Amino acid sequence: MRHGPGRPRVPGRRVRLRASALLLALLFATGCDSGGAGGPGGTDGPGGPSGASAALDVPGEIVLASGRDVTGKGGIRQQLIDEWNNRQKNKGSGNHARLVELPGSADQQRSQLLGALQSGSAEYDVVNLDVTWVPEFAAAGLVQQLPARLVDSDVIPSVAATARWGDRLYAVPFNSDVGLLFYRRDYLTAAGVTNPDLGKDTGWPTVRHLIEALDAAGRKLPGRYEKGWTAQLDASYEGLTVNGIEAFASAADGKFALTGEDGRYTGSVEDLKAGLDELRNRTQAAYTLPDAVHSDEADTLTDFAGGRTGFVRHWPYAYRTLHQSLLPEQLGVAPLPGKAVLGGQNLALARGSQHTGAARDLIEFLTSRENERCLLDAGFAATRLSAYEDNNVTCTAAKPPGQAGAAPSGERTDRMPRDPSGRPAYARGTLLPALENAVQRPRTPFYGAFSQTFTAQLARLQEDKPPSDGELAGELHAQLKRALPPG
Repeated sequence: MRHGPGRPRVPGRRVRLRASALLLALLFATGCDSGGAGGPGGTDGPGGPSGASAALDVPGEIVLASGRDVTGKGGIRQQLIDEWNNRQKNKGSGNHARLVELPGSADQQRSQLLGALQSGSAEYDVVNLDVTWVPEFAAAGLVQQLPARLVDSDVIPSVAATARWGDRLYAVPFNSDVGLLFYRRDYLTAAGVTNPDLGKDTGWPTVRHLIEALDAAGRKLPGRYEKGWTAQLDASYEGLTVNGIEAFASAADGKFALTGEDGRYTGSVEDLKAGLDELRNRTQAAYTLPDAVHSDEADTLTDFAGGRTGFVRHWPYAYRTLHQSLLPEQLGVAPLPGKAVLGGQNLALARGSQHTGAARDLIEFLTSRENERCLLDAGFAATRLSAYEDNNVTCTAAKPPGQAGAAPSGERTDRMPRDPSGRPAYARGTLLPALENAVQRPRTPFYGAFSQTFTAQLARLQEDKPPSDGELAGELHAQLKRALPPG
């Protein structure tokens, strides 16, 4: 198994030689009670966690390992952790949380986390897992089962499903993600489109028609327009897998899945052929920026913001980012035509943590109703319905980026449009429905093998003389049967 650049060294590690003394002190101080059922260190009944004993829940530093925070340095995740630390200090608990951002791509971060947790070093107490990693880490026993109460009916159902493997809860949704279609309203207006606002039922034929209008307008457009749209089609990472799954699911109207509930392969050559045809139609040269085949999220964001395309497939954080350089009358956003992939990250409790109760308390705090609203206000896709629908749920633990006073002049530096309640303006009408209707990538402990196989075959569509859909579907079917357990 590939482990990327290796397990990162984390400075200021806990001194393990003190663990026994701290444990004895804690036991004498609490009468050997680590919190009781339902408390921070308890098992919360039959749905409670397994793995590390609550008796190891000694006060100390809780390390949360995560990928990059798209809201920037000192962003919303760090602010929420700072607030939890303040509350722990006020209680005198002796606990303190620290966020460690892992370098590299998502694939590299997965390898680093696997290496750290498989070694049993207990470097990390909480790990922020991509939703596709949960089955792998759960099946390998690298994360602990969590109390069922941590994911309640307020969590968006499609998002809640990503936190389970089998009938057990192994993670708690932290922030979600879904593919969206961003577009240049000013380009459409300049091309003579009378209504530049795309509705929720806009399909790919309509998008292609609009691209043809942009192509015909040419130099009349206000930017340096080159091609209709761009997407993350780089075969060296997960981007091509995501765009491929969206095409495959759209071809089957969302009724197609490559794996069953047990993670076994269930696809057929005919289903694969239909998905390949849909992907080929979406990415044909007449509509797609040539650089898309080498582009990731950052590349496509730069190309779209720079005016090279009229449309881009991207994630929710782009809404805030793009509004820093584009005015509301220039930028539009709509659900992705067809089916969009559900993304996001879930918080899980590492098997080797010696701070089980406090780490679980941190997870519960970070994913609370109020703090999910903080994540939404900052530009993430929140995981709870209340963040979008309940005006009584507000963010008090953090300051959204660009809030008044952030600039030396005291002026608001955040240009993201907001509704009367302070949410991103598109949150309730566009983002929430997109999350509710999103499709999942294959749920399997062998997701890494699936993605590598899937991407390698889809990349053949980019060859000078690509194989036919039938030939490629047959080869992909054979490769996936070898990569995944057969159904």
